[in-house]
Amino acid sequence: MSMPEGDGPQTVPVDGGSPHRPLVIVGVDGSGGARAALVWAMAEAARRGAELEVVSAAPVDFYWTDPYLVDGGRLEEVRTDTEERARALVEDVRHDPAVTAVPDSAGVPVRVVVVAEPAAELLVRRAEEADLLVIGSRGRSGVRSTLLGSVALHCATHARCLVVVVHPLPQSVTAAGGKVVVGLDDSDTSREALRHAVRAAAGLGADVEGVVAYHELNPWSGLYTLGAPPVGELREHARRRGEDMVAEVVSAVSDGPRPNVRVVAAEGPAADVLIRRAEGAALLVVGSRSRSRLVGMVLGSVALECVVHAPCPVMVVHPGIDARTAAPLAAPALG
Repeated sequence: MSMPEGDGPQTVPVDGGSPHRPLVIVGVDGSGGARAALVWAMAEAARRGAELEVVSAAPVDFYWTDPYLVDGGRLEEVRTDTEERARALVEDVRHDPAVTAVPDSAGVPVRVVVVAEPAAELLVRRAEEADLLVIGSRGRSGVRSTLLGSVALHCATHARCLVVVVHPLPQSVTAAGGKVVVGLDDSDTSREALRHAVRAAAGLGADVEGVVAYHELNPWSGLYTLGAPPVGELREHARRRGEDMVAEVVSAVSDGPRPNVRVVAAEGPAADVLIRRAEGAALLVVGSRSRSRLVGMVLGSVALECVVHAPCPVMVVHPGIDARTAAPLAAPALG
C-alpha cells in the first residue's frame, strides 16, 4: 500500500525568504539533538546572511499499526501537528542566548517544510540546492548505544553540500572565539576542508588549528624506511608539510578576513588525534572521502569516527563542493 503523496512539500513561511540569499537547511524532530542543531543552524544562518529552511518529516510510518491513519484526513492532522511543533521550536530557539548573541539573528528569514516521507531521504533531497545542511547527531531512537543516528549518518555520507553534525552539548554550541580544528593530509579533500575551516573560523571570530597526525615507523622490513625521514624527525617533518599546505591554501582565500592559523603535529591514529584536539573547540572540520578502493566506502573511517565521537560540532566536506558553499562570512578580522 502506498501513502498518499498530496500536493508535494508543505511549506509554511515564518518570515519572508529571498531566492538570492545563501540557504542553510536544518532537520528537526522532537529530540534534544535536533534543538541543538537548530540553535547552531540559526546562528550560522545569521553569520552567513542566509535563509534558514527548517525541515521535519511527518511521522506517518507507523500507519501500519493504526488502520485509522490510512484516512487522508488523519494523515493531514499528523502533518499539521508536526508543523505546529516545528514552528513553536523555531520561535523558542530565536530567543536562545547562543542565537541572540549573533548580530542580525533576529532578521534571519525562516521557512518550515513538513513532508510525509523518510527523514534521511527528505533532507538529502532538500539539500541539493543548499549551501549547508545541519543535523543533530542523534534522533529519537530508543537504542542507547546508537551514538550516531541513521539519519545523521545518511546525510553526512550522501548530501551534496557541506554537512554539520551537531552533538547535544551542555555548553553553548555556537560560542564565538576559541578554535576551529581541521585535519590535514596531502589530499585535495583536505585542502577543501582547510578552506572551509578558514571561512568558518572567520565567521566565529576563532583561530584555526591544522592538525597533522603521523606514526613513528615500526616496519616489518627495513626496506619500508627508504625515503622516509629519520626516526625522531617525523614530527617536525609532518609539521612543515602542514605549514606548507596552510601557506598554499590560505594565500588563495581572497574573500573575507583571514584568521590566525597554527599547525600541530601529533602522533597517533588520525581520528583519535583529531577528536582529542577538538576538545573545547567550536568546530571540527574533516574531509569526507576514504582512500579505500572498496566499492561503497563513501565516508572515510576518519570522518566517520570524528562525526560519531567528536566533542563538538563536526563539518564534513565532500570533494568538489560547489563554490557557493564558500560565501563570505561577516566577521571582524583577527589580530
